[in-house]
Amino acid sequence: MSISVKELTKHFGQQKAVDGISFEAKSGKILGFLGPNGAGKSTTMRMLTGYLNPTSGTVQIESKLITTTTTKVRKEIGYLPENTPLYADMYVKEFLSFVAETYGLKNLTQTVSNVIKQVGLTPEQHKKIGMLSKGYKQRVGIAQAIIHNPKILILDEPTSGLDPNQLDDIRALIKELGKDKTIIISTHIMQEVEALCDDIIIINKGKIVAKDSLSSLKEKYKPQSLEEIFKKLTNH
Repeated sequence: MSISVKELTKHFGQQKAVDGISFEAKSGKILGFLGPNGAGKSTTMRMLTGYLNPTSGTVQIESKLITTTTTKVRKEIGYLPENTPLYADMYVKEFLSFVAETYGLKNLTQTVSNVIKQVGLTPEQHKKIGMLSKGYKQRVGIAQAIIHNPKILILDEPTSGLDPNQLDDIRALIKELGKDKTIIISTHIMQEVEALCDDIIIINKGKIVAKDSLSSLKEKYKPQSLEEIFKKLTNH
């Protein structure tokens, strides 16, 4: 299932946060959505998920328009915000059961058990979320994003603040999920793009400045590193 973005624009008063961007993300591929801080990444992610309406332009899943009111279409999307809203006083299993109920899922016990196993939370499932490490909290965030088995997964800074061991685990999980889902990862960490992404978009000051496969972009600018390419395209 693909997600198609056409001439997407968002104004906040006089500020144009996103400026007429267009792209497509396809099933079975991981798309890296890069940009410096303030480039418009998180605003775009919120419009893609239907949490925020655009000023103009469209976001579509298989020709179905996404807006803040299209609840049925939005159920095809799983979303991990940059600062995942988790209930610190709830137990992991309790929280995921609550999320599953809000989606109206059946067989709650089995569904929750399956997602806990999938994201590697089994040893922590009976702990309060507030007692977990950053890495395990991130797993809880991913679990709530995928519990309803969405076709599209949008992850905003999914590995921010993780240690090297946690990074490897979360990367492996995202790669596995990417085999049969459309995944968009918003980040400014070049190592994450190198490790995870098939395609890449670089946004700067609300506009797309690069859109290509990762391999083609690197070939075009070789021998520059991805970090050097990023700096060249966004440092103006």
